[in-house]
Amino acid sequence: MANRNEALPMPSFGSLRLTALRDRLLTNPRFVSWAGAFPLTRLVARKRAADLFDLCAGFVYSQVLLACVKVDAFEILRPGPLSAEDFAQRTRLPIDGALRLLHAAEPLKLVEKRGRGKFGLGPLGAAVKANPGISAMIEHHAHLYTDLADPVALLRGDVSRTALADYWPYADGNRPDALQAHQVADYSHLMSLSLPLVADEVLDSYRLDRHRCLLDVGGGEGVFGESAAARNPDLKVMVFDLPAVADRAKARLTGRDLDKRIDTIGGDFLADPLPTGADVISLVRVILDHDDANALRILKGIHAALPQDGVLLLAEPLAETPGAEPVGTYFNMYLRAMGRGRPRNFDQISALLTKAGFDQIRLKVGRHVLRTGVVTATPQR
Repeated sequence: MANRNEALPMPSFGSLRLTALRDRLLTNPRFVSWAGAFPLTRLVARKRAADLFDLCAGFVYSQVLLACVKVDAFEILRPGPLSAEDFAQRTRLPIDGALRLLHAAEPLKLVEKRGRGKFGLGPLGAAVKANPGISAMIEHHAHLYTDLADPVALLRGDVSRTALADYWPYADGNRPDALQAHQVADYSHLMSLSLPLVADEVLDSYRLDRHRCLLDVGGGEGVFGESAAARNPDLKVMVFDLPAVADRAKARLTGRDLDKRIDTIGGDFLADPLPTGADVISLVRVILDHDDANALRILKGIHAALPQDGVLLLAEPLAETPGAEPVGTYFNMYLRAMGRGRPRNFDQISALLTKAGFDQIRLKVGRHVLRTGVVTATPQR
């Protein structure tokens, strides 16, 4: 049977009294001052103060990261440590600007001091360098920062048009199948850069070797489909996306090793029937872009296209995942700026799947919980 939403237990009277007492204490300046000095509470108080400072300074941190990416700091430092003077020359920054960037980036673990006044890659800077998709997302966030300049206006709906709505032109729902090549180029490229690690996570969580044909709905430039085909030599793959995006997928795949096993098909999954013939259909980072009505429409279309022994493979960041709760914070604001969609937890995804006619709904949380949760489901029999 499908996993359905269960009513959340009501807090007990005792727990409500305790949280009310906690709130009164934590908003009392005298208690906060005492807790910072008392040995048994000092470490907790300092940790809370540091967390609060990080919240206040978060935008500065992200801009330091953006500056490192824009001057290509991590590539410049990859071969080995440099002096501040050499770093300034390579990044075309004045020495004062280079020093400020290096000293700002060091506590964030983007760079680290080495011997004799030199700076090298820090562990987080190396991680950014290892994944081109991260750098692309960091630069892409310039659109999000523009939209968050007045977050209250954004939440009230007082912003007539956002930068992210322009970046994702299909978000307004106005004939997405009519979008032209130049309108889909930027976001399609961004998704392709950020997909490889997600694809590995999904394919590690669910093996496709028992399936004969995969249909990747909203498959972009075919990165996930290509990864699936590479792992499974007997698997046929179909990639379905808007016509202009499907054309990009075809162009990217033509002449590559696996192009004979991958078909690209253009269409609008909100309006057109999905291709049939696949016994597994994937939705990778698609449902969170849609409100419940359109998400349900997509899932019903997949249900209609799957055989009785077929499997739906749904992968996207899930809200309220233990260890990755900030994912919900990020996508709540990102998708508000984009103009549609919302992050969902597993119970909410399960409820949509059940309404669409699916059963045997299972969750597999991957190794990197911030990237994606993997949900499988089968048509009800």
